[in-house]
Amino acid sequence: MNEDEEAPSLAEIHIAASHLRSLSLPITPILTSSTLNTLTGRNIYLKCENFQRTGSFKSRGALNAVLNALKVDPNVKGFVTHSSGNHGQALAYAASIVKRACVVVVPQGTPKNKTDAIERYGAELVVCEPTPASRTATSLQISQERDYLMISPFDHRDVIAGQGTIAVELLEQLPNLDAILVPVSGGGLISGIALYAKRINPNIRIYACVPDGKMLGECLKEQKRLWSNPPQFLQTKCEACRLQQCGTLTFPIMCSLVEKQVFSISDKTMIEATRFAFEQLKLVVELAAGLSLGAILSQSDQLDADVRNVALILCGGNIDLNEKLPWQN
Repeated sequence: MNEDEEAPSLAEIHIAASHLRSLSLPITPILTSSTLNTLTGRNIYLKCENFQRTGSFKSRGALNAVLNALKVDPNVKGFVTHSSGNHGQALAYAASIVKRACVVVVPQGTPKNKTDAIERYGAELVVCEPTPASRTATSLQISQERDYLMISPFDHRDVIAGQGTIAVELLEQLPNLDAILVPVSGGGLISGIALYAKRINPNIRIYACVPDGKMLGECLKEQKRLWSNPPQFLQTKCEACRLQQCGTLTFPIMCSLVEKQVFSISDKTMIEATRFAFEQLKLVVELAAGLSLGAILSQSDQLDADVRNVALILCGGNIDLNEKLPWQN
């Protein structure tokens, strides 16, 4: 992808929504909590993508990308991607629906529950060195050798349009939202949500929630990619959001549409938020969802007083039960 590529249009996001409806993909529910409202002094709405097929929002983008690819070329041999786990599961699932081969490249150390799920959906698993560069290079090599179509986990306009369907649902469910808090790794999720939500309601505020060390706030304020190269993984327990850099397609979208104020969240806060979800909300969520939940629990006072109705994207629930729960370590 390059920065000159156009972002998905409103029409493309609506087409993505029709694709997902044609496959009966669930419209995920909105849950509320009086405890959360009392703690934050605001009306908090939880968009539960942990209830989505494959256990995360990623099935939206993967399905849309696969269906669009087959419209362009019905003879696509197969698909390949790199992933920290959730996009790999989603692409494997999407490929199985259209009966195409799929290869998923994951870095060493990817949780076993996610790698097992990728293989259960019928994809071939390839393990690479634990660096962003190795993920990308390995998947591109497989794409060239096997003539498989590469579907990036975030830097792909059809993936971004698919993730934007969350905002289509959200604004139908909650038309009076003031803000949406979104976990960010490569940026596909927040880009899709911002593209749709800001066009429907220019006054809505879209906030990024990231692990400590991502430097996204500095980059957005400067409107520049301040990250050093080669790309690095962050030192965080949140394996789904380890990428420090955002994508070359997603970053310009974020610069244009996302608030410059970024919520930077420690591992400790993520873990506490995940525990809060288990104990108080009775929800199974992974650490990435602890970014948005942790932001509102620990930093709600940083939102302006007129931000009353706030949606949190609980992006996934693929907890690895082969290991201790995060707060048990």
